[in-house]
Amino acid sequence: MRLWKKIRKSLQRRSLQFMLSLTFTAVSVVVLLVVAMGYSGRFINSAEKMAINNNKNVLNQMNQNLDNYLHNMMNISNAMYYSIIKNTDFEKDGVSKVTEQMKLLYDANASSLVSISIFSDDGEIIAAQPLSRLKPSVETTEEEWFIRANEKIENLHFSTPHVENLFVNSDSIYHWVVSLSRSVEMTRDGTIVHGVVLVDMNFTGIEQICKNVDLGESGYVYIVDPSGELIYHPNQQLIYAGVFHENHKKAAAYSEGSHMEIFEGQELQITVKTVGYTGWKLIGVSPTSDITSAYTQNSQFMWLVAIFAILTLITVNMFVSARVANPIKQLEKSVRELERNNLDARIPQSGTYEIRHLAKTLQSMADNMRRLMDDIVVEQESKRKSEMDALQSQINPHFLYNTLDSIVWMIENERYDGAIKMVTALARLFRISLSKGKNIITVEQELQHVENYLIIQKVRYKNKFIYNIETEKSVLQCGVIKLSVQPLVENSIYHGMDFMDGDGEISIRAYQRDDDLVIEVEDNGPGMTEDQIEVLVNGSQKQSRTRGSGIGFHNVEERIQLYFGKAYGLEVESEPDEGTLVRARLPLISVEEAEKKGEGRL
Repeated sequence: MRLWKKIRKSLQRRSLQFMLSLTFTAVSVVVLLVVAMGYSGRFINSAEKMAINNNKNVLNQMNQNLDNYLHNMMNISNAMYYSIIKNTDFEKDGVSKVTEQMKLLYDANASSLVSISIFSDDGEIIAAQPLSRLKPSVETTEEEWFIRANEKIENLHFSTPHVENLFVNSDSIYHWVVSLSRSVEMTRDGTIVHGVVLVDMNFTGIEQICKNVDLGESGYVYIVDPSGELIYHPNQQLIYAGVFHENHKKAAAYSEGSHMEIFEGQELQITVKTVGYTGWKLIGVSPTSDITSAYTQNSQFMWLVAIFAILTLITVNMFVSARVANPIKQLEKSVRELERNNLDARIPQSGTYEIRHLAKTLQSMADNMRRLMDDIVVEQESKRKSEMDALQSQINPHFLYNTLDSIVWMIENERYDGAIKMVTALARLFRISLSKGKNIITVEQELQHVENYLIIQKVRYKNKFIYNIETEKSVLQCGVIKLSVQPLVENSIYHGMDFMDGDGEISIRAYQRDDDLVIEVEDNGPGMTEDQIEVLVNGSQKQSRTRGSGIGFHNVEERIQLYFGKAYGLEVESEPDEGTLVRARLPLISVEEAEKKGEGRL
């Protein structure tokens, strides 16, 4: 925006020749940029579309091959069920007949099959090929494929790749397999019973399908199940070892199609295709660097030419306009100083008549603003100090009158020790209240003031309550506004202890929480409802000036916020018959820092 303003002001001062020269330069730069960006963008889009289409075609072919692989498994399972099991009475015809037919089926598919087997409903093996002896440690009924087949008897269930671990293998070769299990109905002596057919296909079939894939220089394909678990990955062992990382959990949630993502600082094009029957997903991963490598050299040369032309035009333009723009630049720097509230900045008056006149006007405005700001600061400081003095001086004489009346009563009844104690506490109370005219005192002094106040009130209320003051040593020398805690204690006495009969409790706590000073006043009085709390916090309750000091809850909060800002103040927690807790939150700073902070706000 500032650059545009400079250009516009410069144009208003220049000749027609300059305008024509500038217009030609601008149009040339725009044309060069549009041509370069259009050509580059079109080329990039074309390359990206070709890469996306190529990846989709590759995944479609893979999907078809996987479909054939899965169909083969399903055909073997169907042949087992409909051609062998359905046509056999296991009691009358015997298991040997089934075994012979299973052997023929196995021999016909030996290149892709690892084993086929039939289990009874209770997990006992009925027949199997080519291996038939179960390992002693195998609990068939606890195998996932067996449980899933019995839970949903109408479905075919495909497993994730795993090592075949059911049968004893004499050659000690471990085969990676994908299992297909299904619930079947068998005839035994004319009675229908349930069982499970298990077909274990060699996993190398899937590996061959995925390995023979071309997704560019460093692209690859992997397979995940619906939950994001890896079924196949060219770097599967490295992933399990933690050497290679793949974003397969997130990719499993992608819909079919092409997606862009950034993983470990590398931008990737992700192509997703869902495999039927299983819900598996083929994930094609192509780094965008592979896609862009084809046109990088051509694009770089084109941009170098465009940049050179633009720089040449800009250099010529800057040389011509430099002498014109210098006075405006100086004026702009001066305006920035004014924006930073530096009203003492001097504005240079150079350049053409219009610029000099503008500079004189700005200088005059800055001088007037400075005088007005000084007047406002003095006025606001006086007003704030008056507000603080007014708030802090709202001490009701009834408290002093009642205290002196209690002292007279004690002397008349010859309770001299109690009278001395009350006079001493009253003297200390007013000594701290005066505090040599200071508004900020330490937490220790404020709590001493509160304790003197409680000593007086405890005598006046004839020991209707007890009190306890707990303080962390780390906060004793922190600064606090004078008479900010005593009014809260006063409220606890007048609105809580009046209703107690010797079992009243008032607890005062001062501690540090993070970077704040927290002072809490808690009583076990009758408490307040939510409506009463809202009235108190919003300041809509009319404060009574017939009892206590009269400063009150809202008065304390106003003084805290006048000194330290709206981020600090009072909080109230209360429930009927459960008592009331008032929490004052102030900054955790020293007396000197608090005075400076208060002076800055006042």
